[in-house]
Amino acid sequence: MPMDVEVQIHARTLALRSPGHLRVGPFTVRYNPDWSIKYANYAIPDQDAEPTAAELDALIAAFRERERLPRLEFLPGWAPAVEPALLAAGFTVENRAPVLTCAPGDLLPPKPVDALTTAEPVTDAEFDAAALVQHLAYGGTGAPEEGQAAWLRAAAGGGGVAALATVDGVPAGAGGCSVPVDGLSELTGLAVAAAFRRRGIGAALSAHLTAAAFERGCRMVWLEPGDADVERVYAGIGYRRVGEKLNISLGPDGTAD
Repeated sequence: MPMDVEVQIHARTLALRSPGHLRVGPFTVRYNPDWSIKYANYAIPDQDAEPTAAELDALIAAFRERERLPRLEFLPGWAPAVEPALLAAGFTVENRAPVLTCAPGDLLPPKPVDALTTAEPVTDAEFDAAALVQHLAYGGTGAPEEGQAAWLRAAAGGGGVAALATVDGVPAGAGGCSVPVDGLSELTGLAVAAAFRRRGIGAALSAHLTAAAFERGCRMVWLEPGDADVERVYAGIGYRRVGEKLNISLGPDGTAD
């Protein structure tokens, strides 16, 4: 099976296992009632889905009723008829993000970072600190929503990984690897606090998370880099492109968010 297809199956399986998910026509909606960001709320089509206009209307309504942005994340080749149908319904492509993977034999050691300590959160305070680093690093203000720390706890408790990086005891970075499915895990939520960027912490933390996932039995870790610069960081520790994921959404007025 091609690796990009395995990645899509992994994402869809986790969506189907998520407590708040729902089925709308040929779509699985991953809905998080405790975490409103768009990256935690999206739909994935069934393989080779051919949605009708009525099914798309129902999908949009399901998001709107829950005060979430109508949004999908999927590999275009998984369901080729879906993207044209979404575009016809007014959706706009956010981006076409590369999908990268790393196997145990491919992982490369990062450059060491002075005074950096990386460990799995254990206490509520540590999980909250990790969630706060992520929240602020991605442009949030105030305190993070409950769902952010809950995701890290669920990952750590379900065979995945959560990590909090500190420099001289100060929280500097955080991230996680999702609950594995058939040996695959997603590295996601990688964040470095603004005051600690450009020191190599992102690469060190990513390598730590990836190695920890392999130690827990994963045969592959995948991720979606935020941009070309971030992709180069991941490439430096052994990640390579295997495909491309479509992120597509419909704003409140019928435009992209």
